[in-house]
Amino acid sequence: MDKISIIVPCYNEEKALPGFYRETADAVKDIEGAECEFIFVDDGSQDHTPDILESLSCMDDRCRYISFSRNFGKEAAMYAGLQNSSGDYCVFMDADLQHPPKLLKEMYRVVKTEGYDCCAGLREDRTGESKMRSLLSRAFYKIIKRICNLDMGDGKGDFRMMSRTMADSILELREYNRYMKGIFSFVGFDTKWIPFHNVERTAGETKWSFRSLMHYAVDGILSFSSAPATMAGTAGAVLILAAVLTAVCTALFSGSLNGITLLICLVLLLNGIQMFFISVLGQYVSKDYMESKKRPIYIVKKKRGFSELSGEHQAGCRAV
Repeated sequence: MDKISIIVPCYNEEKALPGFYRETADAVKDIEGAECEFIFVDDGSQDHTPDILESLSCMDDRCRYISFSRNFGKEAAMYAGLQNSSGDYCVFMDADLQHPPKLLKEMYRVVKTEGYDCCAGLREDRTGESKMRSLLSRAFYKIIKRICNLDMGDGKGDFRMMSRTMADSILELREYNRYMKGIFSFVGFDTKWIPFHNVERTAGETKWSFRSLMHYAVDGILSFSSAPATMAGTAGAVLILAAVLTAVCTALFSGSLNGITLLICLVLLLNGIQMFFISVLGQYVSKDYMESKKRPIYIVKKKRGFSELSGEHQAGCRAV
């Protein structure tokens, strides 16, 4: 019998977890030929999420959980869940029920019988999101798809079931700065997309602020593209050419450069552009700096329901 590992990152999800467990446990009853395990990863929650996970693990021996020593981010939580999974197939789900549990049966059928390595949910709309967030998200995915040359379109999220082979390939990528959507695309494998409609959270509030979303977007671009660094050199050359042409044309047609005013404008403009692109280059240097430290991707405070990790999987984590 096959085993499916359901990996659920959790951060302050005390209101959503009970409903998520009930609906998902009911949904997996209909999957024939497979048993399931729940791997909850508490990403440094400040509410009663750890207490609920403890109760679930005591009530259902299929439920296991890992608690981080602090908040390391969703990407680290996903990696930890995958690293501690033992299933023939692994699936990522959010605890807010925006990923429909009823699709698990169809996902399993696809990866089991149709020859795909991965079956993923394709979100058809952004119901429940603000217009500004939807607009910015769509713009981001258009930009990153163009400059990164990877399949990361709008609506192609984390909700997916994958084979053990694909899961192990993802675990081989142990960089500290992780962007899972890019990693999914980078490792490749055949993926079938199943459309579903977005729904509002069943309980609790989103943990993604505008600031955190912008930081996440920048991480995604810097992790999988050197285009911003290339743009810096191109823009610099264009600005130098534009400055020369402006000076020549102004001198030819007006006989002067309008004195100190034009000089100040040029100095301010060129220095502002210079500082911006120095910042871009600094971002790449800082990413490389963090990677060179070889820090663990996450630190475990508590675990329940797991056997000891195998030696090959211990490189990415450390227990307190």
